[in-house]
Amino acid sequence: MSNTSNAQWQERKQAAIARGQGNIAPVYIDRAENAEMWDVEGKRYIDFGTGIAVCSTGHSNPRGVAAVQKQLQRFSHTCVMVTPYDSAVELAEKLNELAPGPTPKKSIFVTTGAEAVENCVKIARAHTGRRGVIAFNGGFHGRTLLAMGLTGKITPYKNLFGPFPGEIFHVPFPVNYHGVSAEDSLKALEMLFKVDIAPSDVAAIIVEPVQGEGGFYPASNEFMQALRKLCDEHGIVLVADEIQTGFARTGKFFCCEYAGVEPDLMTVAKGVAGGFPLAAVVGKSEIMDAPLPGGLGGTYGGSPIGCAAALAVIEEIADRNLVARAGQIGELFSRRLKDLQKKYPGIIGDVRADRGAMIAMELVKNGDADQPDADLTKEIVGLAFKKGLVLLSCGIRGNVVRFLPALTISDDHIEEGLDILEACLKEL
Repeated sequence: MSNTSNAQWQERKQAAIARGQGNIAPVYIDRAENAEMWDVEGKRYIDFGTGIAVCSTGHSNPRGVAAVQKQLQRFSHTCVMVTPYDSAVELAEKLNELAPGPTPKKSIFVTTGAEAVENCVKIARAHTGRRGVIAFNGGFHGRTLLAMGLTGKITPYKNLFGPFPGEIFHVPFPVNYHGVSAEDSLKALEMLFKVDIAPSDVAAIIVEPVQGEGGFYPASNEFMQALRKLCDEHGIVLVADEIQTGFARTGKFFCCEYAGVEPDLMTVAKGVAGGFPLAAVVGKSEIMDAPLPGGLGGTYGGSPIGCAAALAVIEEIADRNLVARAGQIGELFSRRLKDLQKKYPGIIGDVRADRGAMIAMELVKNGDADQPDADLTKEIVGLAFKKGLVLLSCGIRGNVVRFLPALTISDDHIEEGLDILEACLKEL
């Protein structure tokens, strides 16, 4: 363990790393195991963030560690586009098999979620010969320039970085808590087709089955089915951004399964490789094969280490039945958070816990959905760190506390973490 304190590391970080790559808490981690982390000063934390939904099978998962060590002894990189390797092929086969729907699938590998999103746009345009892309208010699709254009949240993601690529259009995302129904969103799409772009010019519609940075708002099954029908009617490629919702996080392997919808293309990242940089696009073979050879890829895409880790993650999810465990975690959080909502009805405006281990608590003033309390949200997240609990916030209003525990977390650690949350609410 380093003898340097958190404060000393933070001072060095601020001097060495650009301020745009900020950090939520001045806490520097020395080691981590499953749902626990210890900082350089020896302080222990319960982790309800998992590196933003990445370490879904827990920190330092033994199966993952063994798979990575074995691969590292063989080789670390050859480039899958030059001299490929077995783990990339095996992982593509697994992803194609796991993807929702009966249509034959193919996959490509990249390194980040933003790359996966941008490749979906490339593939959809190549397949359709069209230009337009439709996204939703509050959606988050990455920090690269095209992905930021798709993202429906200004601060901090888009502020200062324009102009953004053209032919991108936004419509409201259905959020019942804020008075936006699925019908409202569909009517907005109809109007968009009348005033901004004809459906025959639209290459793709991209949607998160549960909005991530936007506030953990789930799309209803009916809305996802309506989008599928609309895309079928107009020959539009339906892209499901499953970067945060995928890999058992929501109580299905992929969240689209709740609606029984087969997307044309699907993005995969975050939880796919247990902490190693890896992302993918999985989609219908006919659409995936639209780009010409060499049109897709990247030097590090499909890292052999990342692929080995991802295969281990898939095995861990299957062997430990983590899809079902995600649902159990959601039930535990739901019970405790709704009890807290009864105690603090003026503060906790809404609890969203019906999509497995992707859980949210929206904080307001006077019990009013139209009075978001971003300051209280920030205070709770900050105080939780001091008490040994890692929390994350989100939402276009900055007033949502989100919970993304490892799917391998114990009930005892869940209860301990929620006890800390309750103590924070009492103190504030």
